[in-house]
Amino acid sequence: MANSGLQILGFALSLIGLIGLIIGTILPQWKMSAYVGDNIITAIAMYEGLWMSCAFQSTGQIQCKVYDSILQLNSALQATRALMIVGIIVTAAGLGVACMGMKCTNCGGDDKTRKSRIAMAAGIIILIGSLCAIIACSWYAHDIIQAFYNPFTPVNTKYEFGSAIFIAWAGSFLAVVGGGMLSASCPRGKSTPKYPISRPPSSKEYV
Repeated sequence: MANSGLQILGFALSLIGLIGLIIGTILPQWKMSAYVGDNIITAIAMYEGLWMSCAFQSTGQIQCKVYDSILQLNSALQATRALMIVGIIVTAAGLGVACMGMKCTNCGGDDKTRKSRIAMAAGIIILIGSLCAIIACSWYAHDIIQAFYNPFTPVNTKYEFGSAIFIAWAGSFLAVVGGGMLSASCPRGKSTPKYPISRPPSSKEYV
């Protein structure tokens, strides 16, 4: 029963993590304009995401533009895109496999050992997907930090972390915890005697 509860908790955390990964990937606030130097007071806030860049004006108007060409993007953005998509697909696949391996479902049959192995494999798949997302977020964050501290970067083009990257990071770590819980569903082998147990003869055999 305790193992079943651990599986349900791991599945729920992985599902919440997957939702966070999807939301973080879609949102354009991966990096926002940094208010440093002479750029402290401005009427426009610039945001850039994986798919578009947006300008938020103080009047409340929002103008977004989708990136025209993939080839014009830098290598960090292209790698982050690819790793986030791979992470979402792999994590979703792991959740699908987990539905067949959890004890509270009837998809994978009645063999408890087999279902435990399926759940463990699902946890490993989710871990792989979440690690891809963590690498993507960390790579993008490193690119932001490197450009921020670069002395040749103009002050008005410096960016800092946006809210979307933190959402993606949180979703990744939740998926890691959930995948780890599902991976803990390793079947425990039962020790079976190698030789048949000899039973003492009953009293009826001497009658």
